Amino acid sequence: MNGPQDSYVLTLTCPDRTGIVAAVTGFLAERDGFLTELAHYADPYTKRSFLRTVFHAGGPRLPARDKLQQEFLTVAEKFSMDFRIVPAAQKCRVMVLVSRFGHCLNNLLHDWRAGSLPIDIRAVVSNHEDMRSLVEWHGIPYQYLPVAADTKAQQEERIRELVNSLEIDLVVLARYMQILSDGLCRTLQWKAINIHHSFLPSFKGARPYHQAHARGVKLIGATAHYVTPDLDEGPILEQSVERIDHTQTPDDMVRIGRDIESVVLNRAVRWHAEHRILNNGTKTVVFRS
Repeated sequence: MNGPQDSYVLTLTCPDRTGIVAAVTGFLAERDGFLTELAHYADPYTKRSFLRTVFHAGGPRLPARDKLQQEFLTVAEKFSMDFRIVPAAQKCRVMVLVSRFGHCLNNLLHDWRAGSLPIDIRAVVSNHEDMRSLVEWHGIPYQYLPVAADTKAQQEERIRELVNSLEIDLVVLARYMQILSDGLCRTLQWKAINIHHSFLPSFKGARPYHQAHARGVKLIGATAHYVTPDLDEGPILEQSVERIDHTQTPDDMVRIGRDIESVVLNRAVRWHAEHRILNNGTKTVVFRS
């Protein structure tokens, strides 16, 4: 996210009513807040308002963040707002879960290393050893946590411990081929992103691309969503598709699908890290960059 080092991101949701944008911008203007981005959406169905703005000091009156948050409570209480003010330069602390497919992980690591993802990858956790050399080459700790039916609870408890000890903001399931328990899903509510084939739930189970090929589909794609106890039905962050035709083999579709999965997951991670995604019940509001 570009801008001065003292930039802040303010995000909020509240019941929709007249005067929300004016109250926020007026509050910041009175304190020399210089706005560089502002996006607002009022959902006519949920009757809620969503706002994201990026600002920095345009003069001497902008207080430090703690004081600014305290002073903003007057506005928040008036409009029943849930809000956050965070430093724009603060990187999202990420832990990645992966199994044996490395395409999404590799893309995340590449963009992270290139500095184009505003994240701090603190660990990669896997139930297999396959990705160790790739991860450790990047200088990131690799945690091998094998899982079986009789050890799943202990393995997930170790994941919880890592989330807490590493102060993780976001868990990314980069083709992690394990179903998280309801308890862990609730622990990670709104802070875990998964990627899957857009075929689901139409083509469930193993070899979804082969199932799609047998049915002659014309579009394939991927969906990034927040993890919930309802398998693959969490609030959607991003989706993309690619058109195909009868000449493509199942292997061609796998290759194309993997490319889409990588791109879609990176977008979702970026938007979450930049505080562009707001909770709208069973769906999301995404202020795309």
